Amino acid sequence: MDFEPSNSRTVGPSNASRTAAEAVTVKPGLQVLNLGLEPFGVTLARQEELVGQRILGAVPDTLILVEHPPVVTLGRAKQRGNLLLDPAALLARSTEFFEVTRGGDVTYHAPGQLVGYPIFDLRQHGRDVLKFCRGMEASLISALGEFGITARAVSGKAGVWVEGKKIASLGISVRRWVTFHGFALNVSTDLAGFQVIRPCGEDSSIMTSMAALLGRLVSMREVRRAVAARFAETFSLTETFSVSATT
Repeated sequence: MDFEPSNSRTVGPSNASRTAAEAVTVKPGLQVLNLGLEPFGVTLARQEELVGQRILGAVPDTLILVEHPPVVTLGRAKQRGNLLLDPAALLARSTEFFEVTRGGDVTYHAPGQLVGYPIFDLRQHGRDVLKFCRGMEASLISALGEFGITARAVSGKAGVWVEGKKIASLGISVRRWVTFHGFALNVSTDLAGFQVIRPCGEDSSIMTSMAALLGRLVSMREVRRAVAARFAETFSLTETFSVSATT
């Protein structure tokens, strides 16, 4: 899929007699790509393609929003003791397994979890990886606030937390200042699925979800909307268009 780049620019009035002070600066755009339910490996290939295009400036900053069928991914930290079943045993439970280049340890994804992959050029966001990660956390915290959930970041721990439980995990990679991988926000995930890992090296009971906290079903559509809007706000972008892809 090809996209036109969206870059920061200054739009001046057509009447040359107007002063330069009347020019309006337009914020760069954020492309949101809603994929629905898609296998992890397919989305990983999409990320790789988009990273290459973003490095070349062929696409704008892009936020992929997706749900995955059950899958366990192991990041660069590779604490295999936190993986409670080997890949063959996971496959027998219809759960895929991937080793990936993101930061962090072991993560579980499944339907009901909103996974976000920001393909952002940090050359346009201060060239600060830690600040970018804090911005992701702030975006999720703000989005959760729209649903009446008071969440926070915890010093020394990645992710987003609510009353000592983890509701969102984070882990990114950076290639030539372009980010990929990202976050996983538990919306209505079956939390029993986390029993195949030790999240953050802790018991799986540390995980929670929006549905568990609110005691009701939560609209994934509304969560996607809130997260995309808060990312645009946090990173001073304009949510220019949203694309749904099923292939």
